[in-house]
Amino acid sequence: MPVLLFILLLIFTFVIAFFMLRPTKAQTAVQQHLDEIQDSRAEATGQTILKEEGYSSNAELSEIIRQIPGALGTLDLIRQAGQRWKVSAVIGISLLATVLTTWITSLLMPDFLLLCVLAGVAAGSIPYLTLWIMREQRFRKCDALLPEAIDLMARGLRAGHALTAVLEMVGNEIAEPISSEFRRLHEEHQLGLTLRDATMNLVRRLPRDDVRFLATAILMQKETGGNLAAILDKTGAVARERARLRGQLKIYTAQARVTGWVLCSMPFIMFGLLSTLNWEFEKLLFTEDLGRLFVYTGLGLMFLGVLVIRKIIDIRV
Repeated sequence: MPVLLFILLLIFTFVIAFFMLRPTKAQTAVQQHLDEIQDSRAEATGQTILKEEGYSSNAELSEIIRQIPGALGTLDLIRQAGQRWKVSAVIGISLLATVLTTWITSLLMPDFLLLCVLAGVAAGSIPYLTLWIMREQRFRKCDALLPEAIDLMARGLRAGHALTAVLEMVGNEIAEPISSEFRRLHEEHQLGLTLRDATMNLVRRLPRDDVRFLATAILMQKETGGNLAAILDKTGAVARERARLRGQLKIYTAQARVTGWVLCSMPFIMFGLLSTLNWEFEKLLFTEDLGRLFVYTGLGLMFLGVLVIRKIIDIRV
């Protein structure tokens, strides 16, 4: 019981420290404005707008980190989450948390080497899990705002505006995070990137099906011609229908999701209650070989159960 409490306290401390140290909205807005000013001066300093950023503040270390497997995926995850963290910082914190947690738990539970490693991996995955949660929250906001952005584009095209002016209009009128993404799309196109490359960069930052539909409509009209306003009307209708179906599926699968949370948390809750009432009864799981086998088997079956439940309720629209 003390070991589990220590592990939970360690994870809780990492989470609290992250949320306490992250910048406020005002600080983020100021930093974003400063970065935009710095990017606008990149042309004058002889740098290219296509340079890779976000690996590290040090050029030599950035070259090393770029060669690490998974560094590019980490950079994409950071950008998709809307953060400006460095890949070196995320990887460093993850490795530090993994090593420290494994070392501390191995001192407390020398007979549970595999469990110590699993605890270290769980602690090291906290930065990535946090980024993943931020990314999903940002994606949900984008999905809710994208139909409105598509309608604004269609109205702007009917009013006689050019496509580039419509993209700038969306970047100025729609709320975040859609506005920042469309502003970046417009700026990249204005600074010399082709519309195809700028649009594919948008899809890479927002890898959502609705964004892919929008990118396909824009590029298809650019290459083959046609009434883009009518195409955007149909794209907006499809996006709204998909949002409605996602809402219905979320309601229909609510019971399964709650069941999954209960099934995952109940063994740990019961272990804590039984340990509080009679520690000698639970102590056999840590002192006997058969008990340790039961612990590993139970954790493995729980992991498989989580995957099965997630597969059942994960319905693609």
